[in-house]
Amino acid sequence: MTMVLLTALGVGGATVIGAVIGFLFKKISHRFSDIVLSFAAGVMLAAAVLGLILPSVEYGGKWGLPIAVVGIFAGALCLNLIDKLVPHLHKMIGSDIEPHQNSNLSKVLLFVTAIAIHNLPEGIAAGVGFGSGDTSQALMIAGGIALQNIPEGMVIIGPMLAAGVKPAKTFVLAMITGLVEVVGTLLGYFAVSVSAAILPFALAFAGGTMLYVISDEMIPETHAHGSERGATYALLVGFCIMLATDVLLG
Repeated sequence: MTMVLLTALGVGGATVIGAVIGFLFKKISHRFSDIVLSFAAGVMLAAAVLGLILPSVEYGGKWGLPIAVVGIFAGALCLNLIDKLVPHLHKMIGSDIEPHQNSNLSKVLLFVTAIAIHNLPEGIAAGVGFGSGDTSQALMIAGGIALQNIPEGMVIIGPMLAAGVKPAKTFVLAMITGLVEVVGTLLGYFAVSVSAAILPFALAFAGGTMLYVISDEMIPETHAHGSERGATYALLVGFCIMLATDVLLG
């Protein structure tokens, strides 16, 4: 339980680390953030497949494959529904934000709310990973999500400051988005702890949410600023590093 709590704090704290970087470097180049986000996408892709989906098939026994397929689509559809109700990062970050306009302030607060809502299933994915009992796999999943949270935390600072939100309040809002992920991690862990029967579906569901985030949010964002080639190779590097880690750790 201590490891789960520390991991939850680490996953949520990654957003805060990103926010601090965002304060220090208010004009971070898109190329840099795209490379970091692409690397995180590669790590998350490996974590989703190796740490969630394949174990789902294994734990599901003779029904493992259909359970995994249903779980993957259920996770993706869940985030798709959330996305329709509250558009996420790549759909809102491109909006023009001029300083100190009330309409823009509302837009930015909606933007932050969207990130917080989307962080909940990502946190659940990190917590569900511990349900398999494989700590190294669970930490790999959580590490991938944490890496993704750093650039996300970086990019939410500039728009809030530009919209007239005070620095202290900006930092608090960034912390809240990270706190949501801590709650999600604990929820995911306790859900699979209460009933081992839901573990195969829960693992696949979590994997589906991560695949959705990678395809619908992370890759489009990293390919929106002319960094496609570098972003693609960064994704491959992240994937291969996690693949090698999984093989070496057995």
